[in-house]
Amino acid sequence: MPKAYRELNPPARLLLGPGPSNVDPRVLRAMATPLLGHLDPEFAKIMDEVKELLQYVFQTQNYLTLPVSGTGSAAMEAALVNAIEPGDSVLVCVCGLFAERMCDIVERSQGKLIRVDAEWGTPIDPQQVEAILKTSKVKIVAIVHAETSTGVLQPLEEISRLAHEHGALFLVDTVTSLGGVPVKVDDWHLDIVYSGTQKCLSCPPGMGPLTFSPAGAKALDARKTKVQSWYLDMAMVRRYWDQERFYHHTAPITNCYSLREALRIVYEEGLEARWQRHKLNHLALMAGLQAMGLHPLVEERYRLPSLNSIRIPEGTNDARVRGRLLQEYGIEIGGGLGKLKGKIWRIGLMGYNATPQTVRTFLVALEAVLRSEAPSVNPGTALPAAEAIYAQG
Repeated sequence: MPKAYRELNPPARLLLGPGPSNVDPRVLRAMATPLLGHLDPEFAKIMDEVKELLQYVFQTQNYLTLPVSGTGSAAMEAALVNAIEPGDSVLVCVCGLFAERMCDIVERSQGKLIRVDAEWGTPIDPQQVEAILKTSKVKIVAIVHAETSTGVLQPLEEISRLAHEHGALFLVDTVTSLGGVPVKVDDWHLDIVYSGTQKCLSCPPGMGPLTFSPAGAKALDARKTKVQSWYLDMAMVRRYWDQERFYHHTAPITNCYSLREALRIVYEEGLEARWQRHKLNHLALMAGLQAMGLHPLVEERYRLPSLNSIRIPEGTNDARVRGRLLQEYGIEIGGGLGKLKGKIWRIGLMGYNATPQTVRTFLVALEAVLRSEAPSVNPGTALPAAEAIYAQG
């Protein structure tokens, strides 16, 4: 007898880890609409709308703005491999795991890697960047705006200024910031910027938004060697996304539907209102956690609203707490990565999940678990502290 496979019925989860986040029901409905061909004139209209909405979310007029077919990691690779030619010097600002991945891609692209390192949980000091730029000819300065492994929100404007003063392109990872905190590509003079869909945009993983400034696009046109990746070569991919509609690959139609609807939701809410919503719920969550006696990893002025990192109380079993939250309450949070493994919890408040109801639900569940797992935690304090923030607006 052939094996009988069960009907797909995954459990409901409140996804408060580092991503993916829960998806807006409107986005799920959009994914259930009929497929079109990837060269259909009607699908071409959808592609144009996606590009236009991405320009809005990135706050840019860049013509070369599009999503690559792949996750945020594909967008990272696309940004770097298209910009780097063998022998190019690339300065990577490293204060977490995802900048380490940038370093790996630089070396795989045969670029000359130069690192500026900061302690995980702290931002990069612009003076360190300036010191290297004064002594080395650098083609690209690369940095993570919102470091998902630590919860640090990196200020960008000063480093952008320094990069351009020394003739370098400025390449920025906004995977955990786009749609949740200000990302102002044109105002901050960011040259190559990439993101993902599964975090603050509240969309399933599968598309990687990218935008290139005129200087970034000029660097692509000036290449003397082929891009090492055929699939992510912007010289070809851009011809599919512009009016030429030159066939390159079969686009993930359903993912394009989902991204269009997610971006439409962002547009309807308005970026300023969306940024403020993420900030308010972040403040309420942190107030509740600190009232319980938990300590943030990151200094207040550098905390990332969409990804909150909190130190695990001494003597607390990290895996057991996260396991109980998942099994007893259906809530997922993230543990630490790399140097911070077993030392922090990472709590995402992204897009659709950045709401007072989510904050209240999580604080109640965490407090219940920690009553037995970390008796030193102050009981009955989290919700009042969060509500005080909401009362202030």
